[in-house]
Amino acid sequence: MGAVTVADTIREITRVHLESNNGMLLGQCVSAVGWVNNTVPDCRNIVELPMTDVAGAGIAVGAAMVGRRPIFVVRFQDFLVLNGSALIFYAAKSKELHGRGTPIFVRAIASDGIGPVHSGVLHSMFMHFPGFRVCSPMAPKEYEAIWADFLAHDDPMIVSEHRASFNNSEELDDLVSEDAVITLYPISATRFEAVKAAEMLAAEGIRCNVVHILWLKPLVIDERMTGPLCRSGQGLVVDAGHEIAGASQAIAYQLTRVTGIPVLAMGLSDSTKCLCPPFQNRIPDAERIADAARILLRSKSSGGMAGG
Repeated sequence: MGAVTVADTIREITRVHLESNNGMLLGQCVSAVGWVNNTVPDCRNIVELPMTDVAGAGIAVGAAMVGRRPIFVVRFQDFLVLNGSALIFYAAKSKELHGRGTPIFVRAIASDGIGPVHSGVLHSMFMHFPGFRVCSPMAPKEYEAIWADFLAHDDPMIVSEHRASFNNSEELDDLVSEDAVITLYPISATRFEAVKAAEMLAAEGIRCNVVHILWLKPLVIDERMTGPLCRSGQGLVVDAGHEIAGASQAIAYQLTRVTGIPVLAMGLSDSTKCLCPPFQNRIPDAERIADAARILLRSKSSGGMAGG
């Protein structure tokens, strides 16, 4: 038997929930196009939604209200905008305003470049609204952990998945060295690239910490987050989403505020993201992350501070 991948983990969690927990899964084209990258089992309690792009969240809210704890599959994160109203203005508010939680597990799936309305990474937007738990698991045990968290709470959860993770079977442990001179804080699919960047920099004699970010909200700024930064003296938060007003800038600000150490942000440029040139705007890869680290270190050695 091969190693268990993220896709295997999602599929088994879903199967148990649907067959043993009276759960429900809702989504468009669930069975028509490869069972959502082989992450959905062929079993009962699956509801194929109409191709309206806007009605699914309302149905999921209703299912949550009657105790079904639905898994709502959004095949492309851009469609979160179309489904946002019911999630933001009811599911996320119902507990605070009415004392009744609306637990919906939103599988929001990202890709690195398909079409201009199929390529977004929008977890930053849902960090902004009160009432959501927001995470971005990229490894099998991480997915198990966030699922256990969902079952332990009655809040709606935005799970920012990325297709780049589905075949991954390795856990992503922090890489921390006492003599590191910079600390990277990658989010989503950039976590794979940050590990590669650290290896590239190590080959040049530049020691680099990598502190992985799984939970975007609530974000816990603890010793695991601050210790490597305080020792290295330089930090960079890297995200697969847009940099401007996004998760990378928000987290960089919090780390700077807590530690007093300038931490910069990196993400997509403020332009359209899709597959076709000149609009590719791909997520920061290992070379770009390594370049940003080199620029930061040069700036520090010259007494200045590089821009974001």
